[in-house]
Amino acid sequence: MTTVFINASPKKKLGASEYLLKVQRLFVRAKKIKEKLMTKADHSRILEKLKDADSVVFSLPLYVDGIPSHVLEFMEKMELFCKEHGISLKVYAISNGGFIEGKQNKGVLDVFKNFCLRSGNEWGGGIGVGGGVMLHVMRLVLRLQIVLLLARVLYNGIFNDDWLPTKAINRFVVSVLVILFFNLGVFLFMHLLGRAITKGMAVKNKYTRIMIPSFIFIPIAATFFFVFSIIKGGIFKGWLRKK
Repeated sequence: MTTVFINASPKKKLGASEYLLKVQRLFVRAKKIKEKLMTKADHSRILEKLKDADSVVFSLPLYVDGIPSHVLEFMEKMELFCKEHGISLKVYAISNGGFIEGKQNKGVLDVFKNFCLRSGNEWGGGIGVGGGVMLHVMRLVLRLQIVLLLARVLYNGIFNDDWLPTKAINRFVVSVLVILFFNLGVFLFMHLLGRAITKGMAVKNKYTRIMIPSFIFIPIAATFFFVFSIIKGGIFKGWLRKK
């Protein structure tokens, strides 16, 4: 059993789709091939890997309630490739968006199902994840907390001769438990999807979200995207540029 895992995020690294795909791979017992889909240059390489595969898992972001254009372009090539070479795969998909509700991703999963009907492949089911960006940010926060914990252990050990700072360790454990709770729905459904992928079975689509109340999530998400847009684009960037 060989499964190709395709990270279809346009981001080069540190995307929510990449994070979710890594989690999904943990729950699959099979030969695993990792691929990155960004441009046309990736098409031929990925298609060749599909020749010897039994299933393929796409992980992608929700863009304007649909599939990113570069992924649609690849799917068109994949449809022709599968028909020409008599390939029939089990196709699974994990779609995530910045919206809090996982069902916002239903349209994406429906497109993959229709794609399978046209291309002669078999739709295996998928997961729609709400608040994917925040789940990804929490992973980065956890990395930072690990670094800070190690720094605190070294500091206390060198200057206070205490290599086991109980308070710092307790705070870290609490943070890990909170992050695990926020990811609970994702872990549960990815475990179920992983079993289906391993056995070559199909499952019904599942929808989940970050485990945080909407009235808390919305203002935090709005603030994050506002700050992120300023950092990446700049408020005044391009205003004085000659048009």
